[in-house]
This record gives sequence, C-alpha cells and structure tokens, in this order.
Amino acid sequence: MAKKTVEDLELKDKKVLVRVDFNVPLKDGEITNDNRIVAALPTIKYITEKGGKAILFSHLGRVKTEEDKEGKSLKPVAKRLSELLDTPVTFIPETRGEALEKAISNMSAGDILVVENTRFEDIDGKKESKNDPELGKYWASLGDVFINDAFGTAHRAHASNVGIASNLPSAAGYLMEKEIKFIGGAVDEPKRPFVAILGGAKVSDKIGVIENLIEKADKILIGGGMTYTFNVAQGREIGKSIVELDKVDLAKSLLEKAGDKIILPVDTVCAAEFDNDAATEIHTENIPANLEGLDIGPKTIELFTKELQGAKTVVWNGPMGVFELPTFAKGTIGVCEAIANLEDATTIIGGGDSAAAAIQLGYAEKFTHISTGGGASLEYLEGKKLPGVESISDK
Repeated sequence: MAKKTVEDLELKDKKVLVRVDFNVPLKDGEITNDNRIVAALPTIKYITEKGGKAILFSHLGRVKTEEDKEGKSLKPVAKRLSELLDTPVTFIPETRGEALEKAISNMSAGDILVVENTRFEDIDGKKESKNDPELGKYWASLGDVFINDAFGTAHRAHASNVGIASNLPSAAGYLMEKEIKFIGGAVDEPKRPFVAILGGAKVSDKIGVIENLIEKADKILIGGGMTYTFNVAQGREIGKSIVELDKVDLAKSLLEKAGDKIILPVDTVCAAEFDNDAATEIHTENIPANLEGLDIGPKTIELFTKELQGAKTVVWNGPMGVFELPTFAKGTIGVCEAIANLEDATTIIGGGDSAAAAIQLGYAEKFTHISTGGGASLEYLEGKKLPGVESISDK
C-alpha cells in the first residue's frame, strides 16, 4: 500500500490522535449496535500496546443547533469502549479548551481518552464539516502523530481528518488500511474474472459506479429498483414499479456502452402493493399495469449464480429487492449465498444495505471484506479520490 500505516510510525510515549468512526445508533442513551466501536479496537490496542497515548476523535450524528446536542454526546461510546477493552477510558465533554489540554498532558503511556463529538464544532459555522483550518491546526497541536481509521468519513474533508492530517505526520489505521487494500485493490488491480453486482433503488446513485466499472469489470449484474429504469430504456412495460424517467436516456447509453457486460434480470417478483402479505406473481417480459416489481425472480437468481461461477473478484453494492420484507428478500438472499459460496475469490461488500443484509442473514464471515463506509465505498468504486485517504502520508 502506498500510504503509511500505523505500523510505520514510532508510537512510544507519543500523543497519538486517532480519527475513528464511532457514529453508532443510540436509543435513550443506549448503544443499539456497537459494530463500529468493535471495528476500531485493533488499531486502538496496537497504539496502547506500543506505549502510545490514544486520543480519539469521532462525530456522532448531525449537529446544527444547541438542541441537536441532546443525545449526541460520545459519553456512552467511551463507556462501551472501556467495557470492550476492559480498561479505563477517560471522556472529556469538550472539543477544545483547558480541560481537554490538561487531561491530555496528564496522560501516561497506554492511556485512552475520548474527545467530545467533533460535530459540536458545527453549531457555530460548520467548523468541523467545512474543514476550518484553524480548528484542524488546533486539534493537531494536541498530538504528535495522527492515525486516520475512519473510512466511513473518508469521502469528506473535515477538520478531524484532513485538517489534522495537514498539520501532522499521519498514517492509516488497520481498518482504513483494509478498506484501501480491498476496495481500492478491487477497482485498480482485480483478479479476473471481476464481477460487480449493483442493486438499490436509483440509477442516479450508481451512475458513476456503473460508468467506472464498465471500464474495469468483466460483468455487471444489475438488480433492485434501478432495474426498471433500464427496462424502460429497453422499451418494456414496468407497471407501477419505481423508475427515474429523467435517467432513461442515460440508462440507454450505458447499455450501449457496456455491450454484453451489463446483465439485467430475466424475471421479476411483482405485487399490487408494497406489503409482505401481498399476493405475488412472477413476470418475465412486461409487468402488468396494476403491479410493481419488488424483487428479482428465481430465473434471475439462477442466471446471476451462473454468471458468478469462476469469478475471482466480486464487489456487491445494493440489495436485489425490498429485502426488509421477507416475501421480497429471496433475491438478495440468493445473491448473498451465491457470492458467499464462491471458492478462491475475493468477495467484497461495499457497505450500506448489502452489508446489513449479509450480517442479518448470517453470511458476514463468508465474505473477504465488508466495508464500513457506504458513501465512501461508493465513491471509491466510482474511481474518485477520497480526501480522507489522500491526506494520509505516503510511505
């Protein structure tokens, strides 16, 4: 990897600023899913084992007003981190000032400190989100080196990632390193055949990804709601299915550009309403006017499974249907199983709903890599340069 990693830096007795992604779901002050905290543990442990002082920065939710601060403190996160590591973790309810500076200067080798939600700095002019240079410089002044381990925010230039990295020697944490290796590697140097599977509701969300992958992938399998915009481009009837009429010409041009690379569903599970108990019908060519397509059909699952055989690199982003309703989850389950059962293949899920589906269906362990950043992984798949990655020091 061309970027420095946490193992390239001398950490002993150093104040190590770490950008983590602790943007976890909270309900009544309790964390409902601690996956993101768990994902950061290897980097934090490495720093403390090497005698570094770990000073952790993260955002939590969106904060625009004083009222927004309610329920957005990182205090419960610091508590959970302490439990997971079975070690004391200091929480400072400030993003700058004397209390924070004093607490950092009192740290010993191996100590861990969590700084309050970086987005609290957004109340007065979006200082964090707009990468205010003065704020980035101030935070950098609190440490000796910087580790960026928050891939989920890598597509944004914030004071707590790009701002700090502009003022200190920096490196990627283990999580960030893994994301760069797998998602970056899949796009830049894939083992072939390279098959991409794209789902989700809108073509507009995936235009850049499709355009980039037409150049890179051997096959692109398309499912989910965006199928119907492509179907309209082919002159098919789609009934009440979701469609972006302003993207039909674009879908047509993508089909022309891709030739036989793009593979669309050959049958669709349809219903008259968006309801788990609705009666379903399977249609192959046109969908009747009173029905909408809500999942790929059994023949498509078969076709996609066949197209995946022998693939050496697979990237999956987006569900094949309305997978949150069990009646319309079979397509997503089928694709998930087909990828999970491939032998000798690098299999990557690009975050978001597909990651949630794989975890929910119990297939997480069978994938080579599940990305922690939905938006960031999408932009990476588009071939865009991510500010959070670019700002890390080169080897």
